[in-house]
Amino acid sequence: MSEPANTGDLLVAEHVSRDFGHGEHTVKAVADVSFTVGRREIVSIVGESGSGKTTVARIVLKLLAPTAGTLSFDGHDVTKLGRAGLKAYWRNVQAVFQDPFSAFNQFFTVRRLLERSAKLDATATRGGRIEEALGHVGLPPETMAKRPHQLSGGQRQRVMIARALMFAPKLLVADEATSMLDASLRVNILNVLQDLRNDLGMSILFITHDIGQACYVSDRILVMSKGEIVESGPTDDVIFAPQHEYTRRLLADVPKLHEDETSLGSASG
Repeated sequence: MSEPANTGDLLVAEHVSRDFGHGEHTVKAVADVSFTVGRREIVSIVGESGSGKTTVARIVLKLLAPTAGTLSFDGHDVTKLGRAGLKAYWRNVQAVFQDPFSAFNQFFTVRRLLERSAKLDATATRGGRIEEALGHVGLPPETMAKRPHQLSGGQRQRVMIARALMFAPKLLVADEATSMLDASLRVNILNVLQDLRNDLGMSILFITHDIGQACYVSDRILVMSKGEIVESGPTDDVIFAPQHEYTRRLLADVPKLHEDETSLGSASG
């Protein structure tokens, strides 16, 4: 199942495939996937390990090239980009990954980490820009003096989101960004993502194995299995009227989904 491309969307993937290996040893990690991410929209890709969702994220981040298909961003074909084009693309498309601790130099303070990111963007102004980025993720200015071991897991992930914000991106790709956090911290990060969309107009591609989190944060959900999008649509449609057996199986692992969404909202208040 696929969605038609819409030139008004921020990101458009059309018939994207990615193979690994050669000949009889070829593995099709992603098979003819089409989807869009609209402006100011949060789209989740949900699937179990090996479903192809992280491969899609890496293709969107231009860390992998598709074997076939095209990728357009902000109305421009970005399937193949040279060095200059990639640098411009990466200013507009930033990532937050699963393990913030491994992405954080253990000898850096938060200030130094964010200043280094600001230096990579000639358009960024430092100082006030750093405090502004921390404010968007709910961290006080005194966080700038701390090192990673002095921060909780949720605070480290917020710092990584603030680091991405130093580039003022149009699209944030969050690849399992909450999977190493406990339940209460996950809710906090999901709320931060929603705030970025609401306050900054950012689009977000949220990659997760947890369909409950996708329900909480998303405008639309894409369900992946064995490299294919097997179901897609507005969140309520996918959750309350699933059409594919695989989606129903994922939902069966969250038997009280509606109540869980209510409890998530209460926990975030």
